[in-house]
Amino acid sequence: KLFLDHILLLFPFEKKYFDKENIKSTFVGHPLLEDKGNSKIDISQIIKDNKKIISIFPGSRFSEINVLIPILFEFVKKMNEKYEDIFFVFHCTSEHVQFIQSLLLKEGFKNCGAVGDEKVKSQILKSSMFAVAKSGTVSLEISNSNVPSIIIYKMNVVNFFIVKMLVNVKFANIINIAANEEIIPELLQSKCNSKEIYKTVDKFLTDKKTSKEQIEKSQIIINKFKTGNSTQIATKILFEHL
Repeated sequence: KLFLDHILLLFPFEKKYFDKENIKSTFVGHPLLEDKGNSKIDISQIIKDNKKIISIFPGSRFSEINVLIPILFEFVKKMNEKYEDIFFVFHCTSEHVQFIQSLLLKEGFKNCGAVGDEKVKSQILKSSMFAVAKSGTVSLEISNSNVPSIIIYKMNVVNFFIVKMLVNVKFANIINIAANEEIIPELLQSKCNSKEIYKTVDKFLTDKKTSKEQIEKSQIIINKFKTGNSTQIATKILFEHL
């Protein structure tokens, strides 16, 4: 406490914990959720034949990618057995885009691609009908784009139990935590398999009401995370402490 002058908070529900400890804090809002005024990018050269898009986020670390990619590839195969008009875009870092693209080519997928450019990824996400994402901050961006989604994650069993002992929360997704209900399905550990992912995604695609309800509930939570001027609020507080 002695070395903390002021804490800037991304989420409004955090403030009560610092108030309890008599630590000064201010909710500034999440900058990821603010409109950056990005110009629209033509993605027709990437997504051809007016196919519907499912965005896939396999993670940003090699350890995550190596675990999730085989599961996600099997999921795509199951989807291809039922759907013929979907293009799957793997969103990755510029560091990993060639690696994932090579895996897609090796697997022989004709309706998959990998992108690493942030502006292109943002436009593709906004044009997506659904998203499958590794648990993390990207889920906020997905919900902010009004795209229905699920989150997935799988880690070493020992590490999972350590995390469970250290972190006392019912949910992994920040929107679910804030809402105190599972708005966005969480397929973690044993549930993170191609069969469960396919079954859950297929339900959303065939039941538009489920997708609509998720988007509506997510927007209520997302709006609570916004101030519209997080940078200005943070800058003002920082200047006050110089």
